[in-house]
Amino acid sequence: MKKVNKEQEIAKKLEYIGLNLKEIPETLKLVENLQFKPNVGIDEKKYRQYKFVSPKEIEILLSPTNRLEDVKEKYSKASPLANYLDSSSEENKEKYETFLRMLNEVKIEDIEKVEQDQQNLNKKIPFKVRYPGNYLWQIYYSQASNRYFMIVPTEDKDYSTFFYVLKKQIEKKKAGKVFVPISNADYTKEMLNKTEIQSLENYLWLFTKDWPSIYEVYDKTDKVSLQIVGQTEVYGKIKSEYKVKLSNKIEATKFFKLVKALFILQSELSAFYKFDTQIDKQGSLEFYYQDELLEYDELSDWVNEQYNILLEKEKNAVKEISGLREKLNKLKDQTEQLEIEYLSKEKQISTFLECKKTFFGKVKYFFKYSGKKTKKKQEKAVEEKVIKKEEIKEEVVEELNKKQYTLDEILEKGKKANERETELKNMKMDINAIKLKNVNLVKKIENATAFIEEIDSHKKSIFEFWKYSNKDEIQALEEGEEEPVNVKPHSKIFDYEEDFEEFGETIDKIQREIFKKEELDSIYLATTNQIEIMNKLKTNTLEPKELDKWLKQIKTDLKNEKDISEDEVVDIFGGLTEDTRKVKKLANKSHREQPKNRYSILRISKETKVVDYKVALNNAIRIINDAINKNKLEQDVSAYMWTQEDKNIVSSEINVFNLSAENEIEEALKTTENTKINLYKMNLCKGVKAIAFSNCVYYDNQNKTLPTGMDKDTRIIAKILDTDLHLESKKAIRVGMLEDEKDETSKFIIKTLNVLEYTVKELENEK
Repeated sequence: MKKVNKEQEIAKKLEYIGLNLKEIPETLKLVENLQFKPNVGIDEKKYRQYKFVSPKEIEILLSPTNRLEDVKEKYSKASPLANYLDSSSEENKEKYETFLRMLNEVKIEDIEKVEQDQQNLNKKIPFKVRYPGNYLWQIYYSQASNRYFMIVPTEDKDYSTFFYVLKKQIEKKKAGKVFVPISNADYTKEMLNKTEIQSLENYLWLFTKDWPSIYEVYDKTDKVSLQIVGQTEVYGKIKSEYKVKLSNKIEATKFFKLVKALFILQSELSAFYKFDTQIDKQGSLEFYYQDELLEYDELSDWVNEQYNILLEKEKNAVKEISGLREKLNKLKDQTEQLEIEYLSKEKQISTFLECKKTFFGKVKYFFKYSGKKTKKKQEKAVEEKVIKKEEIKEEVVEELNKKQYTLDEILEKGKKANERETELKNMKMDINAIKLKNVNLVKKIENATAFIEEIDSHKKSIFEFWKYSNKDEIQALEEGEEEPVNVKPHSKIFDYEEDFEEFGETIDKIQREIFKKEELDSIYLATTNQIEIMNKLKTNTLEPKELDKWLKQIKTDLKNEKDISEDEVVDIFGGLTEDTRKVKKLANKSHREQPKNRYSILRISKETKVVDYKVALNNAIRIINDAINKNKLEQDVSAYMWTQEDKNIVSSEINVFNLSAENEIEEALKTTENTKINLYKMNLCKGVKAIAFSNCVYYDNQNKTLPTGMDKDTRIIAKILDTDLHLESKKAIRVGMLEDEKDETSKFIIKTLNVLEYTVKELENEK
């Protein structure tokens, strides 16, 4: 019975394909000498060419290998399809059985899917060029015979593409074309040569921090374009998909030269140049320098402009160096004088300690160090110390203006400007260091003078003298450190990647101390979808009967989650949703605490009325308003919130911000279908009132086993009502992505983010 079913299944598939094994079409019997020589060193998994090829132009070879084997091995063992269709020959009997096995294993629906995919690909090439299942084609090209052929590994499990091609070859009607990657093919040099493409990959990585995929893509008319696909950071760590399509050699050469020039400048002159990337309205890659779009056709003018800017930097640095050199020399002279004076004090105390042993020695010391004489000797010593200063003339050789400067010249000028600015920076640090040294010398001399004045009444040693004279010394700055002059210390800049874990642990510990259970319960509601209705209540923007809809929805949610019947009293266990002895995991840390739930906090049951629901929500709002005034940020942090383009942040609401820009943007892109979104970046200064959604907000801690930190959430509530808000900047960025991330052939969409950056400070009267 099984054998009959198998034969029927094979017959059905042969009919679908249109193949009669007793009458093999002559076109399938034709075999040409392919004269194929595999490219050595080509990664079979990395495709470089995609083409539209007619299935009728593809010669089919079958090979008793698997797809991952070396192409030489696959090709050397390959035989024409005709050999696998020959049932009469004893020599090909095993191959014929292999063909029947493959036919038995393939599914008609899989072949139909290949056909449907190719129909879609004929309409539009995917944004990323590649597509799911492209590796199944195994299409090669022999340049010697100008023929395409397909190697079908018989040891693989998916034969859908093979039977699709076979079906198209048997069909009498026009087969159309399939869009396929060409295996074992290298770049053709029609656009850029292999070395240029490899260099371009390296250049783009510097700017995008992502390795691009570069393909030569041939359309249905066999016209080639170079398509570069990858991701780039467009705002902080936020990445966007991009695709650069270069339609001819001129476009490709311009793009290559632009990227190469920017790469050289950023690599060689990193002190001056840092280029940013964005995507344009079509999803192509753009380069910016200080918000200025850079394009190849305007690059020569930009190079001229930058050369003159660097020249001006060099001139300004030289001019400032000349002015500071005289100041530095004067400070050095002052240092030498102070050192001489201090050394004389040191010598004086040494002499006293030697002379005090005898009466005549004391007399000798008195006459030698009588006030006027000593002073005159010191002045004379200073006068005798004459230092000839070599006059150093700083100047920049005036240059003749050129019509066009080259990249070599801008590199040379940039290095000179950098050398001068480094020299200037070092000179400023030298001046600060000498100033500090002179301040210490003055203090040491003052202390030494006071020590000597009291020398007759104290029995001191030379070591006590050194200790006394140095007692007020100001510690020198570390090497390379500049002296801060009248600068107010800044708070540490918050870096999400580096500081979030420490921030979470610190604020969680604080909130456990200052907040009671009912406060943490109410704060928890702000982490749920109840925040929307709470804000409408808080701002009196509730629509009629809207509260009733929310109550019905939360009752439905509870019923679905708890799987209770209509007759049951809801949530008889209160907050005890699980066995209190059950061990749970939070960020790989064990604990035995109960998670909070909105139903028990709001006391939702079958009998809950709208008025009860409203009272519970208003009570939570009041508690949050009081609680937030208890807690202030211990450091500056940046937090983010997205809104629809036509909406702004309402300061009177309970505003929830995300410390992770990436998480907030990801949520925005996932939530809204609008192509334009507002992204608010709030630089919250130390002292701003805030509550973090830390672990103690999500769990009760009755057993005292809850780990500290923010392991479930990256958001905070920040009070921006009655604060000093200042708009720092406003700019638009684009983020490109596939409509369905799991489907590489899905539509590519671009969304515009209007980034508004604010500084939020606590009002002076609130401090």
